[in-house]
Amino acid sequence: MDKEKLAVLVLNDVVVFPNNEVRIEYSDSFEKASIEYADSTQDKYLVIVNPLDLNYVEDVTSLPSYGILGQLKLKLTVPNGKTRVVIQGIRRVEVSNYFYQDGFYQANVSDVVISSSRDDKNYFTLLMKSLDKYIEKAPYMSNAVISQLDTVETLDELCDLIGSFLPFDYSKKKQYVLTISPVERAHMIIEDIHEELKFLELERKIENEVEQEIEESQKEYFLREKLRAIKRELGDINSKEDEVEKLKRRLSKLKCNHKVKEKISSEISRYEAISSHSPELGMIRDYLDWMFHLPWNVYTKDTKDLLRVESILNSSHHALEEVKSRILEYLAVKQNTNNLRSPIICLVGPPGVGKTSLALSIADSLGRKVAKISVGGINDEAEIVGHRRTYVGANPGRIIQGIRKAGTANPVFIIDEIDKMTKDIKGDPASSLLEVLDPEQNSKFSDHYIEEEFDLSKVLFIATANYIDQIPYELRDRLEIIELSSYTEYEKLDIAKNHLIPRALEEHGLTSLQIQLDDDAIMAMIRYYTKEAGVRELDRVIASLFRKIVKKVLLEKEQVFYHIRQEDLEKFLGKKKYSYEKTGEKSAIGVVNGMAYTVFGGDILPIEVTMFPGKGELILTGSLGEVMQESCQIAFSYIKANAKDFSIPFEVLSQNDIHIHFPEGAVGKDGPSAGIAITTALISLFKNQAIENNISMTGEITLRGRVLPIGGLREKVIGSHRAGIRKIFLPTENRDDLEKIPEEVKDDITFIFVDNYFDIYRQLFEGV
Repeated sequence: MDKEKLAVLVLNDVVVFPNNEVRIEYSDSFEKASIEYADSTQDKYLVIVNPLDLNYVEDVTSLPSYGILGQLKLKLTVPNGKTRVVIQGIRRVEVSNYFYQDGFYQANVSDVVISSSRDDKNYFTLLMKSLDKYIEKAPYMSNAVISQLDTVETLDELCDLIGSFLPFDYSKKKQYVLTISPVERAHMIIEDIHEELKFLELERKIENEVEQEIEESQKEYFLREKLRAIKRELGDINSKEDEVEKLKRRLSKLKCNHKVKEKISSEISRYEAISSHSPELGMIRDYLDWMFHLPWNVYTKDTKDLLRVESILNSSHHALEEVKSRILEYLAVKQNTNNLRSPIICLVGPPGVGKTSLALSIADSLGRKVAKISVGGINDEAEIVGHRRTYVGANPGRIIQGIRKAGTANPVFIIDEIDKMTKDIKGDPASSLLEVLDPEQNSKFSDHYIEEEFDLSKVLFIATANYIDQIPYELRDRLEIIELSSYTEYEKLDIAKNHLIPRALEEHGLTSLQIQLDDDAIMAMIRYYTKEAGVRELDRVIASLFRKIVKKVLLEKEQVFYHIRQEDLEKFLGKKKYSYEKTGEKSAIGVVNGMAYTVFGGDILPIEVTMFPGKGELILTGSLGEVMQESCQIAFSYIKANAKDFSIPFEVLSQNDIHIHFPEGAVGKDGPSAGIAITTALISLFKNQAIENNISMTGEITLRGRVLPIGGLREKVIGSHRAGIRKIFLPTENRDDLEKIPEEVKDDITFIFVDNYFDIYRQLFEGV
């Protein structure tokens, strides 16, 4: 049946099938005109078509040759200004002609003849089986749709019904409408159902996996929340689970290398998995605490103003030019290259000369933090490199502990008393320091407790020692040795005036308007109330003086100005404690002044020799070490071998016992440097000639009479000068060491350099 001038409704997103009802809401003028026209007709028919081109722009060339004859069932205007209609699809029609009239498209249509074939029945069965499988996999299918299947008799109706309710996309449904043959449509739908079944299977698989994961996570969450609630009821509010979360958050913010992060993450996992009652729990927690608190990538910036660094060093310490210069050189080169390994400095010198305080001043001048440890008396290498974590109470070594306390990875690290470590059955701590103090290795320092490598190459290590000989050679080889000699009396005077006295005034609540010390009084305190290489005892003496003055001020309730002179010292400090005068007022036979280097600095060492009838035996007293005993034997043998040249009768040597004594027998003495002094004392005794008491000498003697060089010359000369010595015999090879002696000391002393003992003999006994 032909229809004339049916209105055309073009739908871009909805497909209408025969025997299918759709609801449409529209506002477009074209759609409105078409529907208004259809609504005005008796049958309310219109043609529904879907454009061939998805980008349809109201061009008839994009409209298909087939459409669906529809009938308008309901038309309703809604409050938002749009119109809602219900259209019932009736059957397929063929469009013979499109034309535009009255503001909308119209078309001439004719019915489409649907022919049946013998394959219809087979495809009907196949399509029903495919649909059964689909319904089985898609339980959300409406029961109303399923019930409609029982009333379908032809393949054409079945294809349209299935095509209308299956969730296929717009393009596929449009193809179903345009395909006239039921067999072809059935074939297309069967293929699409099979594709949809594959998709449903994959979707179901994914859903099952997700559902299983959600169930497991919900189960775990439920159990954890229940456990947390139980612990909260028991008062255990700081549960391990909360702590694990905190640890993970801290790890995410920690600045360290990937390897360290992996190690910490692994330990957190162990901590999380281990039982709360396990004794290992606390060990892991302590380890994590150390790992989080180490400054892995925390550095302080060095002061770049070299003049400021120099000023701070000069203001805190008098003299010590060599070490100050070394620090300034390090900073200068570091600024010039911006990439320099920190030096490993060892300050060697007697107690009290300011080694440790100088190291602290270096840190202050650089603007760095300070880490300080003392290794004196340590005999366990674990003190340096830590204990294995398997031990109960294990801890990192003192190096890592110092780094943690400093809070930066480039502090000034002071290792005090490095010469006083001991080696025994527990280990050798000095060997453990080899890795720490080796610039080639310490960038990968590994503590036994921490286990991961820590970079120590940016650390400025400063070691201190009193005796360089007591530092093991392999350790000494890694150190940059800087010797700090004892202070002269004049340097102590400057230190007292510029540092000690101002500080003591402040500590005791005094001012320079209340008390003044003459230079002679300060010098007298240095000479007669102290005996040291440094200034510690002098600091205590000054403090003692000020305490007595403070007490006097408070008791007398008067503000009195105290001018302390040398003669006032005994009133405040008592009698003199020390005397550097020579033992006798006059020169004596068999007594010669040697020169000693002690922990207090330099001093004279009187050597006394006497003899009495006997068998030529040698008696030695005065707490002598093996080397000094050998020096006495060498001197005696040398004189015996050369008795004729010294004009000494041999029977004097063979028929008398010789007694050599070094006074202050409670003080141990050792070393070969008293050799020429012992020889001179013996010859003085044998020749009955006295040696002037303002002469001293030092040098090792051989059996051939050669005079060998000695150490500690600066301290020995300063001590001799303090004792009133004005002429000193020295080995020629020590001539260059005079450069280290202050000018005010050298100006008061005559130095005589000798290569052989006969050079001394001729001057002292022959007057040459």
